[in-house]
Order: sequence, then structure tokens, then C-alpha cells
Amino acid sequence: MTTATTEPRTTGPLVVKTDRSKLIGGIAQAVVGLYGLWAFGLGSRTAHDAHTLFVLKLDPAGSGPGSISAPAQPVAIALTAVAIICGLVRAFAPISAKTQRWLAAGYFGSIVLAFLIWAAAGSGIGMNVPSIIEQTAIAAVPLVLGSLSALLCERSGVVNIAVEGQFLFGAFSAALTASMTHSVWAGLIAGCLGGALMCSLLAVFANRYLIEQVVLGVVLNLLASGITGFLYDRLMSTDGATYNTPPGFSAISIPGLSSIPIIGEALFNQNILFYATYLLVPIVWFLLFRTRWGLRTRAVGEHPTAADTVGIKVIGLRYRNVITAGLLSGLGGVWLTLGLDSQFGKDMSDGKGYIAIAALIVGRWSPLGALGAAVLFGFATELNLALSSLGTPIPGAFLSMAPYLVTIFVVAALGGLARPPAASGKPYVKG
Repeated sequence: MTTATTEPRTTGPLVVKTDRSKLIGGIAQAVVGLYGLWAFGLGSRTAHDAHTLFVLKLDPAGSGPGSISAPAQPVAIALTAVAIICGLVRAFAPISAKTQRWLAAGYFGSIVLAFLIWAAAGSGIGMNVPSIIEQTAIAAVPLVLGSLSALLCERSGVVNIAVEGQFLFGAFSAALTASMTHSVWAGLIAGCLGGALMCSLLAVFANRYLIEQVVLGVVLNLLASGITGFLYDRLMSTDGATYNTPPGFSAISIPGLSSIPIIGEALFNQNILFYATYLLVPIVWFLLFRTRWGLRTRAVGEHPTAADTVGIKVIGLRYRNVITAGLLSGLGGVWLTLGLDSQFGKDMSDGKGYIAIAALIVGRWSPLGALGAAVLFGFATELNLALSSLGTPIPGAFLSMAPYLVTIFVVAALGGLARPPAASGKPYVKG
């Protein structure tokens, strides 16, 4: 009798909230799809038998597959129609959360392709597909590393909002050390340790002093910005030749793979940090879901009290995992300087740490899901560069906002389907 009366009270509101979110999100997607149909499919840019040229080799003058020309208007109309259908199915069809995610992937893919068809319509230059793939993969590198860092922390029960600050401190440490030692490897070690140092502060204040973790992360971001900005003014801006001329990692071409049409030169002629980033995704997935350490980590992030009763040292494991996560976000900072062969600049992380956290949420606290979201946000980041030479009527300032607008839209569309680890952000006090 008790079960019959209490179950509707606990599940009913959740079901109503989920259905409402599904309905509103689906209708919003359909409305955006209708706008895309009007703007991309029926607009003047795609009318009058305009065609869109897709270049399939990184160097248009080099050898490789030829270009593809597609009629802009019918293709754009078909793609936006698919997007509208995806939105309507999500809103009104009784589908599972997994199906909703697949529909969302199809929706975003259709809208993006329709937009690219419209943007390149009638342009004699065309859209360079390998270049877009390369720039997207490069832009996603720090987002992948930041999301993996936040993943290890949150799966352990600690919210890591300080990824932005860890990027900054890692980038500064790497640039300074590499410049003074003329060694990229010394810079790599220093950058990773810089990120670990920032995460150590997070671990101590969150686990020992029980500071509210979201506020703590924001404070640590401000601390990293202030320290690196001060040292930049005192060292790098006054003597850049000594303190801010770091060497960069050279590209390594992988035999065989670099010869694959379209993607070969774009993805397999990069430096070692690029390869290490994408190899870390399956490694972290395997460690988290197929090892004893991963089982204990997930237990600590979901039910720390139960984990403690079976002998797992909750606080000790959280310390170790958070500091290890700092090595990953520090590596993201190393990428911003040594990986891109770039000097350090004030606040050069430019919000990438926050976008990495959004990628983790959209990816449902999974390494593979975070990778997919990071690639999507990386594509949005490089959209301005891809479209700058095509003469689109979109203002450059608006395109610069693209990664942040896409982040907000995707999190709003998919964030409601995600559930963080139950103990994430909750300090654990033994006994």
C-alpha cells in the first residue's frame, strides 16, 4: 500500500518535466529548421541554379581527388526538411532518450550541412573539406583534454570549474620553461605540473576545507588569470626573447595513414600532442569502465558512503584523481603554446575551459560522448576562418560568437538528457 501511494509522487513530476522538455526542445528545433528552410533553401543566395563546390584535397593545386559540385537549392531544402522532421519526431513521438540523442545528431548534422551549402553557394573558391576537418580537429584538442580532466574530477565527486585556470597556468608554465631551456619536453613537463598544481589547490580546498566547489573553481580561474597576467607583464612583455619564445613540437607524418584521401594529410600529419590527445580518449574510457580503479572511482562519485563501507579510501582517491586530472588540463595548456607553436598571451585560453565543461555535460560524462561534443564545438570555433573567404553576408563579429552560441544551443537542447554523478560537488565527511 505504501509503495502504491509513494511511487507516483516521486516519478510523476519527473516524467512530466521530461515530457515538457522533450516537447519544447523538439518544437524549438523544428522552428530553427523552418528558419533554415527559408534562409538557406529558399534564399536568394541558393537560387538561380547556384552550385556549391566542395574541394576534396588540402592543397587545391596538389594531387588527389577532384572537387564535387552540388546544386545548392535542392540539397539545402532536403537537408533542412530532414532537420524539421527530426525536431517534430522528438517533440511528438514516444521515443527513448537514446533515440532523442540520435535525432539530435541527425538534426545538427543536417542544419550544419545546409548552412555550409548556403554559405559556399555561387562561390568560385568552394569549401575546402580537408581544411575544415583539420582545423576542427585542431580546435577540439584543448576541449578534449579539458573535458577529460573535468570527467575524472566529476566521476570522483569533485566539480572542476577551474579548467580555464588550469589551461592558463599550464600554457604559461610551458611557454616560460621551454623558452628558458629551449626544450619542448621540459616545457611539456612544466605545463602538466602547472595544471596539476592548480588542481591540487582545488583538491585541498574542496576535500579538506569543504569549500563550495563551483565558487572555488571560479576563484581559482581568477587566481590563475591574475598570476599569469602579472608574471607576463613582469617577465614576458619586458624580455620576450628570453621568456616568451618557446619552441614548438614538429609535425610527424604517419606513413600510409597520411596518404588516405581527404582525411589523411589533415589528421595524420600533426604533432605528437595531437595524436596523444585522441589516443587518451579510448585509454580513459577503458580505465574508467573496464578496470578496478575505474569501478572504485565511479563508486566514489556515485555513493561515497557505500564505497567507504567496503574499504575504499574516498578522500585519498579523490585527491589522486583530481591531481591526475590536472595533468590532463595542464597538457591542454601546453597545446595552446607548444602544440600550436605560439607565444603565451594574457588570458589566451579564451573561454575554452568553460566550453570543455559544456562538452562534458553534452557528452553525458563519458569520454566518447565528450569527444563528439568537443569536435562539434571545435567546428563552431573554426567556422569564422572557414567562411571568411567566401563572402557570406554574415558579419565577422557574429561568426566570432559562433562557438558560444552553439554551446548554449546544444547544452539547452541536450543538457536535460544528462545526469551528473550523484555525489558530484558534494563534500564527503567520514562518519
